[in-house]
Amino acid sequence: MSHASQTAELFTVLPPGEALRRLLEHIAPGPLGVETLPLTQALDRVTAETILSPVALPAFPRSTMDGYAVRAADTFGASEGLPAYLSLVGEVPMGRAPEVTVGPGQAALIHTGGALPPGADAVVMVEKTQKPAEGEIEVLGPVAPGENVLQVGEDVAAGATVLAAGHLLRPQDLGGLAAVGITQVRVARRPRVAIVATGDEVVPPEAEPGPGQVRDVNTTTVAGLVRRAGGDPLPLGIVPDRFEELEEAAQRGLAQADALVLSAGSSVSTRDVTAGVIGRLGAPGVLVHGVSIRPGKPTILASAGGRPVFGLPGNPVSTMIVADLFLVPVLWRLQGCTAPPAQRRVWARLARNIASAPGREDYVQVRLEERAGEVWADPVFGKSNLIYTLVKADGLLVVPLDAGGLQAGDRVEVRLF
Repeated sequence: MSHASQTAELFTVLPPGEALRRLLEHIAPGPLGVETLPLTQALDRVTAETILSPVALPAFPRSTMDGYAVRAADTFGASEGLPAYLSLVGEVPMGRAPEVTVGPGQAALIHTGGALPPGADAVVMVEKTQKPAEGEIEVLGPVAPGENVLQVGEDVAAGATVLAAGHLLRPQDLGGLAAVGITQVRVARRPRVAIVATGDEVVPPEAEPGPGQVRDVNTTTVAGLVRRAGGDPLPLGIVPDRFEELEEAAQRGLAQADALVLSAGSSVSTRDVTAGVIGRLGAPGVLVHGVSIRPGKPTILASAGGRPVFGLPGNPVSTMIVADLFLVPVLWRLQGCTAPPAQRRVWARLARNIASAPGREDYVQVRLEERAGEVWADPVFGKSNLIYTLVKADGLLVVPLDAGGLQAGDRVEVRLF
């Protein structure tokens, strides 16, 4: 049987959700490995283990206001008409232990972040006080015990979980680790993704295309998506549409990477050999050949010895949409990420009708415009080999699997790039 015949037999479309589920069943969750990084290099990395706080935060009771440290009971019943009079016993220095003790009928000047002195259990905001004379204040309203005070461990207790394993590190997470004295963190190793472009007509971006030739767009696009999803792209160049050469490149890619992307060669054609090559890379092989989406129907999803393999359509728009739908979630899984970053979405009013056929999901590029205080989504129509339909767009909207299209004026959800 020819390679083309094998490919044709495999081509049976699945809904995108089912296709991704089938692939993920054969991909073990990460991490693939662990490395230790300083906080300054850990942004957007995934924690490889649960992190516990070595200390309580705050480590001492702290004021949250500029004002006066007092015994709350001394302020009960105070009002503007009948203030409580307290004697000043000093000031709490910043950055040092308090040098004063607050007794009954006394107060100490304190600043935001200052340590609460012994004897005090609350802070009165300076705005609720007056100074009728030197060494004395009037309190114009009551405070409760603990008011305007951060207690020991109120932010995080010693030994408490700061971050769980599989957490994607954000700027505030790094700040939280710094606050408890953690300056290094163990994170998942970045998945390495080998990228092979195919096609006799494809030349590198730096080359001047000859008659019938086009520059390789997909390697650069896929590499960008890989980096954004926490991976390391390994571009392996362009391979002609010949079975033996593509198989050699694919084997070489899998030998040095955790995932393999073959760009183009996945549609049903006598000259496309991707499915046949993937079938020889290792068990279980091709899991999905054909997904009910447009663009991107001839997508191949496979697993070779536990390593994901993707056969992406050759057209640039199809490649980006398919890689975003299937490659990106797999990369987060390989890092053990339990909550991948949610794609930013906005609601908008559709500017024009969009035709579709039931039984497939249509992904349509749109440009967003604000008109009279409302956001409108204007479709950027074009064939899937036109990369600049993506460049000119702000995001994608999805026409659902069972819909026959969308009407102008409909409220639609746009997935932002």
